[in-house]
Formats: sequence, structure tokens, C-alpha cells
Amino acid sequence: MSERLSRRPDQEAPPVRIAHLGLGNFFRAHQAWYTMHAADGAEWGIAAFTGRRPEAARALAPQDGLYTLVVRGAEGDELEVVTSVSAVHAAADHAAWLEYLRDPAVAVVTTTVTEAGYLRGPDGGLDRENADVLADVETLRRDPVAPVTTVPGKLVAGLIARQAADGGAITVLPCDNLPGNGEVVGRVVRDLGGLIDPDLLPWIEENVDFASSMVDRITPAVGPETAELVERELGVVDAAPVATEPFTEWVIAGRFPAGRPRWEAAGVTLVEDVEPYERRKLLLLNGAHSLMAYAGPILGHETVDEAFADEQLRAWVERLWDDAEASLDVPAEDVAAYREALRERFANPRMRDILGRIAADGSQKLPVRHVPVLRTERGAGRLPQGAVVAVAAWVAHLRGAGVPVKDVAAERWQQLAAGDDEQAVRTVLGELAPDLADDAGLRSAVVDQLRSFESGTGR
Repeated sequence: MSERLSRRPDQEAPPVRIAHLGLGNFFRAHQAWYTMHAADGAEWGIAAFTGRRPEAARALAPQDGLYTLVVRGAEGDELEVVTSVSAVHAAADHAAWLEYLRDPAVAVVTTTVTEAGYLRGPDGGLDRENADVLADVETLRRDPVAPVTTVPGKLVAGLIARQAADGGAITVLPCDNLPGNGEVVGRVVRDLGGLIDPDLLPWIEENVDFASSMVDRITPAVGPETAELVERELGVVDAAPVATEPFTEWVIAGRFPAGRPRWEAAGVTLVEDVEPYERRKLLLLNGAHSLMAYAGPILGHETVDEAFADEQLRAWVERLWDDAEASLDVPAEDVAAYREALRERFANPRMRDILGRIAADGSQKLPVRHVPVLRTERGAGRLPQGAVVAVAAWVAHLRGAGVPVKDVAAERWQQLAAGDDEQAVRTVLGELAPDLADDAGLRSAVVDQLRSFESGTGR
């Protein structure tokens, strides 16, 4: 029997200088990998906290935070043990979270909690009516070190602790697929901080840098065969390996007043404005992912590579990309190169990226992945057929076609999508983009495509 993966006696963990919320596969394939490969990575350890489920911490703690990253290229695998996660904690270990935030040596907080984790309301600020948010407000007003459960609550509690400890400046760097994610997180943190203690806000303005980033690396779920591969190739038992693709990208804009790893040595692009890059990724990669995630299962496909091999689906994706180009502000040659890279990534048969995984939380994704293209193209008098297919497939998904609905607002959107086809499309479009609800040409195109999906042809 092979031994469990763990640090050798002479292999010290890097000192913790980054605290992270969201100990999932993507973080471990992306930010943790970049940090290990930074020029000064040995000086930048990460203390990572799980989401609400503690399983990842339980698996990684006996391994001293180590895990194997399996890079699945089209021709074979490359295995690497990632060493940058110095400590792992369950989300419930709130005392540890506060202790890290008090420490002046901790210079950066990163987050990968999905779009839904920031608990935004319809106006883009904090959802002040959310029951968990209200519970955190009450808790922190009563006792600023008492455990809280939401991501905004944990961030604010950590900043309160840092202020009280005179821990100094810090950067909060979100790594989720949200336009202007630094601005988004800054807003919900300020909103919540103001509800708890308005005197906290001037300290936040002076000491907290809300940086922004664009992240890109497809990271599918793994099965037991990945751990079997690790044991066969490396001779160790790894309870939490991660699989990913060869392609990776990270673009960051921020001040980092307390310092940061030299990520640029690992390939990170440092810019003044992340928006053109995140828009390119959201409209091209993420937009295509959502289209395939809803349309693919309706046509009988389970994975991205299967869907992209379908001639009709691939044509829809290419049309989606054509339509999106007018909404992008990067050079045409950059768009062409990115599209070519996406074709190679989507066709990789060894990734086995499950469409049902990508289909989750469409209510958070379509507004940033497809609505911008709908607006730009309809404003120019054109009909963006790729986005039309994506919206129609999502409505069909909400009505029971394809994979089961898993959405933070599932019940509400399923109700909106109920009824006859024309009413469902009008209602859903009206919620996604009120300015497009009365666009008869767009509605008609979505209804026609919806009926095609529901008739069983989809073509």
C-alpha cells in the first residue's frame, strides 16, 4: 500500500501571507498553482477555507495541504504536486479566519465562491433582504468576533478584526467570473460594513484595496481514476487530486499596498484595466460554455467535447463568437487567437468536462454572458443567433429539458419560464433585460428556437 501524500520533514510549508475563501478545484488548479510558480512563491503560503462543506479540508489536512495537479493534454497527462497551500480549514473555523486577518503578514485575501456567493440584490449591491445576510448583520452588531456564514459577512468580520488589531493595509482579490469583480466585492463589503458599523467605512477606504481579476482555466470534476493515475505514476495516495487543461490565464489590476507574490513570473498579466480581457472571456469562453451546457444535453450530449463535435452546436458556437466581436474592445488578432485556442480546448477529448456542472446558476451567468451581445446586436439592427439559441436553450432547461436545474434562484426562474411559449419568453427576457422585453423580432426568434428544442429536433 502506497503512503499518503504529505510534506517531508525537510519540506516546510511557505509562511501564510494569503487567506483564501473557497477551497475548490478551480482555486487549486489556478491561483494556488500560479502562487507556487511565482518567482518568490516560497515566501507566499496560502491558508484556504472551504465553502459550507468541509470535505476538501478533511481530505487535504492529512496531506499538509499538498495535492497533485493533473494537466490533461490531448496527447497525455502531466502531474505536479502543488505546495503553496500551507493550511486548510473548514468554513466553520471562524476563529482561525479572524486570526489570519489580524496578522499584518497576511497581505492578500482571494476568493473563489462563484457569482452567487456575493449575495447581490437586483441593484448590484448587497441583498439586504437575504435571510443569511440579515443574520450576519445581527450577529456582528452583537459580537464582532462571533461566527458568520456568508462571504460578505466573513470579509467584513475579517476587516473588523484587522482594524482592531491594527493589522494595516490589505488587498481583497476576487477570482470569480464577474465583470468588475473587485468593484462588486467592494460594494457588497461596504454595504454590509455600513449596516454593522458606519465607522468602519473610512478605515476600509484608507486600508483596503479591492483589486480585480480575470481568471481562465477549465477544471472539470474528477473521478476515482484520477487518484488511481496519481498512485500509479507517483507512488503516493492522494485523496484530493485536481484535473485541469494545459491552457491557463490570469489578468490582474490592483494596487496591492501590502505586497503580493511576483505572479508575473508565472505568466500573470498585470494591467490597469481588466475589463477588456474579462469581457473577451465572458462572451467567448463562458458564453459558449453556457450555450453548450443548455443546448448540448437537449441534443443528447454529456460533455463539452461531445457537444463541440456536434456540427450544429459547433456552428451555433461559431455564430455566437461572430456576434460577440462587436462587443469586444481587444484587437481582432487577439480575438482570432483566442477563438482558435478555444476550439482546441473544447475539442480536448481527455477533459470530459460535464455540461451539467457548467449549467448551474444560469440566472447569474446569462446576464453577463449573453445579454451584452443581445443589446449590442439588437441596437445595431442585427439578430444575434448564437445568443438567441443560448436563451432559448436556457428557457427549455428551466422547463425541464436537458440536465436538472441547479440554480441559486431556481424556483423563481422556473415560475417565470412556465406557461405558453410566447409568455414564457417575454417574461424571461423581461427579467434578463427589461429594455429587450418589447423587441418583437428577438422574442419571435427565441420562441421559434424554443419550440424547435421542445419538439425534439433542436436543429
